[in-house]
Amino acid sequence: MPTLRLALAQVDPTVGDLTGNARIVRDTTRRAADAGAQLVAFPEMMLTGYPVEDLVFRESFVRSSRAALEALAADLDTDGLGGLAVLVGYLDADGPSRMSAEADPARGPRNALALLSGGRVVTRYFKHHLPNYGVFDEDRYFVPGNTLQVVRIGGVDVALTICEDLWQAGGPFAAARVAGAGLVVNVNGSPYELNKDDVRAQLCARRAAEAGATLAYVNMVGAQDELVFDGDSIVVGADGVPLARAAQFAEELMVLDLDLPAATGTPPAEGAGMAIEHTVLSEQLPTPPAPRARYGIADRIADEEEVWAALVTGLRDYVLKQRFSSVVIALSGGIDSTVVAAIACDAIGAENVHGVSMPSEYSSEHSKSDAADLAERTGLHYRVQPIAPMVDTFLANLELSGMAVENLQARVRGVILMALSNQEGHLVLTTGNKSELAVGYSTLYGDSVGGFNPLKDVPKTLVWQLARWRNADAKRRGRTEPIPANSISKPPSAELRPGQLDTDSLPEYDELDAILARYVDGDASRADLIAGGHDAAVVDRVIGMVDRAEYKRRQSAPGPKISPKAFGRDRRLPITNRYREA
Repeated sequence: MPTLRLALAQVDPTVGDLTGNARIVRDTTRRAADAGAQLVAFPEMMLTGYPVEDLVFRESFVRSSRAALEALAADLDTDGLGGLAVLVGYLDADGPSRMSAEADPARGPRNALALLSGGRVVTRYFKHHLPNYGVFDEDRYFVPGNTLQVVRIGGVDVALTICEDLWQAGGPFAAARVAGAGLVVNVNGSPYELNKDDVRAQLCARRAAEAGATLAYVNMVGAQDELVFDGDSIVVGADGVPLARAAQFAEELMVLDLDLPAATGTPPAEGAGMAIEHTVLSEQLPTPPAPRARYGIADRIADEEEVWAALVTGLRDYVLKQRFSSVVIALSGGIDSTVVAAIACDAIGAENVHGVSMPSEYSSEHSKSDAADLAERTGLHYRVQPIAPMVDTFLANLELSGMAVENLQARVRGVILMALSNQEGHLVLTTGNKSELAVGYSTLYGDSVGGFNPLKDVPKTLVWQLARWRNADAKRRGRTEPIPANSISKPPSAELRPGQLDTDSLPEYDELDAILARYVDGDASRADLIAGGHDAAVVDRVIGMVDRAEYKRRQSAPGPKISPKAFGRDRRLPITNRYREA
């Protein structure tokens, strides 16, 4: 059996940064070459970043992507790396986009994968299965390919596939079996969801069995707007047994030796409904240098740690890729703002986090002291700016009462945060959780003010779980617990009127989150919820609030996706909508 030394590059590209992404490919390929690798695979649309969304419709961007690919092939050769086979995802096109009057259904923009070697583009593969659900709109952007590319590298036939090709039975993996491929490489931009790593491992085992070949799955890491990519690259044998697996949320170069079946003859020209194209790059390669390259199987992490890592990754990449250097947060002493501050400190360092306590006449002493305690525990920058004089000035010139006065306080705080952002250059982080966003329990242009929301997809009950986990993790490591115990244990309150509690306006969060999980994430009907044991009056109250709050959610800040259905790309409902569950 030939031995092929494979390198999977679990890296963090940036959308639109063709030069920077090409530099990552060159630098990482150099590291792979130093490790003796013969084949290096990078993630889906590595060169352009992923997803590129409507940049697909800019012909100038498509041309830039194609030109950058050709330049990269030449640069790798100049770097002395032309002897390696390098797989790089990019944006291609063989015709105008579907938005064009001249569009041809069989041609257009392509989600593409190129094999580079010897200073040239050896072959190109176009993604076959195009996802069009959840956060994906690939049928809007791309034309599917229907030709499997099989490349002989060192006497082993290697089939090329992209992301969604793995998630559907048939198609490229069935064709790979017909082609007699010994290795299938699958390059990915697979967004994170809680426990998705378990689903991927099972899926990889099924597809490897379908292809009758070893499967190498490489995924990107990092974040792009609301999407977080957790890496979790894996190699499984044809029998479905994992051979190696990378950690989540970390850039890694995964190098290992694979003993693969030698190719025999030329694959057929078609199979499983696809054309098959075969390219011979090399019939033999030198035996990889000793010692044998091995890579372990990274331990899986607990749910709370996994979510925390996703939130930290999402925030860090958003801040850095948007070229901010610091953030500012309203610190109320409550659980949400406290957890956001702790996430921010982990993501970009406490020295770059600015917390502002903005007490009103209704703010409790514990709210002020808990905010100060958080600042002391984490080391973030802390200041106090009372809002009562500003609120009083408004009320002296504008007659308001009831809810309008409550919302005024929140909006004054929002004005202060935005003023500090303008003056000092911070990104404002808003702190509303998924439960509050779902039912509209927030003040538009008040506590909803901000450029990014780390808790946007985190239900309130999970916020508490994360706080307890983060403190326990700090204690286990012998470090200061960042979150004050009182912020976790006290009843939540907006403190916009005397004695106010969240339960004045909402059901208990345990019950609320259970309903929201089924209604929002699961699209359950009113009848389904009642049949599931929820009180009819509570169900009607909750789904009424959810339906009426769509206009608020449409204006909310982006935030990292951690669930199967986040607000935003995943859940697209009309703002004007008179349908109500009966």
